Amino acid sequence: MSLIHTVIGPPTAERVLVLLHGYGADERDLGALVPYLDPEGRFHVVLPRGPVAAPPGFAWYEVSFGGPPGEPGQDAPLRPRLTEAVAEVDALLDQACKEFNAERAAAVVGGFSQGGGLALTLALARQDKPHPAAVLAMSTMVPGLDGDAIGDIEIDWDAARDIPTLVEHGTEDPMVPVEQGRALAETLIARGVPVTYHEYPMGHQVAMESLQDAHEWLLRIQAGEKPSAPLPERAPEPLVKPVTTSVWDREVLASELPVIVDFWAPWCQPCRMVSPVVEQIAAMRQGSYKVVKVNIDEEPALAQTYGVQSIPMIGLFRNGKLERAALGAKPRQQLEAELGMLVIP
Repeated sequence: MSLIHTVIGPPTAERVLVLLHGYGADERDLGALVPYLDPEGRFHVVLPRGPVAAPPGFAWYEVSFGGPPGEPGQDAPLRPRLTEAVAEVDALLDQACKEFNAERAAAVVGGFSQGGGLALTLALARQDKPHPAAVLAMSTMVPGLDGDAIGDIEIDWDAARDIPTLVEHGTEDPMVPVEQGRALAETLIARGVPVTYHEYPMGHQVAMESLQDAHEWLLRIQAGEKPSAPLPERAPEPLVKPVTTSVWDREVLASELPVIVDFWAPWCQPCRMVSPVVEQIAAMRQGSYKVVKVNIDEEPALAQTYGVQSIPMIGLFRNGKLERAALGAKPRQQLEAELGMLVIP
């Protein structure tokens, strides 16, 4: 049975672009990106719906969320369902190319999160038909790709050397940590795949800058190029790392080091005043304390849980519990004293 799908694009389009949504979304999710990815209308953009119910939307295969907090789920890429999903999308690609009289070898496949991993698996799989021309992988991971097969799907690394791939990832992604996006790019580069890799200051999402880069990359693909670029240097870790609810347990409650947490908000002037003080503490206490910050506008549940009624509130967490707290903007020595720390002159 053919996948439920929508097609966007003018009759004059000459190529096919298949975009696969992420877990829990549907075909409308990436449809909103088409005006930014292809404003010239060069592609028939095919937007299928995953066949597996995953409220509030759909998925391409089942996922078990039994991993540690903040880690991606124990994804089922090694289960038979992935093989079936690849076959279904592959059949839809053939169907679209036939319907629009477009070459399969000129098609581009892409997707977000689980959909991006599926698109990359489809493109790299050993097959007796032309491989897609390129892959767009947004906020994606593909467990097992460092070998020669993913489950029952054999990877054609020889063909992969002619399949340019754009990998885009957010540095603050709580679902698929940026380290996994970078590891994906490193694996592909090591295998000779022409890779372009970009990181953006965002979570598990897309941003205008990432869409603009993807648009420019697609123009180069259509021009017959196989763009690649050296992997950029890792961004330095900030002295005070932002944390969210999704990584709270791992970063704060399960930390072996005591954790200083700066509860703040962008509109709070005293928060801006104390921010350099918190950064100074982070620099002076490296190795003895972990220092993080929480934007209470974005994480109201954390603020409520710990009774944050006035900000800035600087809390000291030890062994998973809030031990002390200090309110307001204060000099470093006073703040350290109120937190029960050994004051450094």
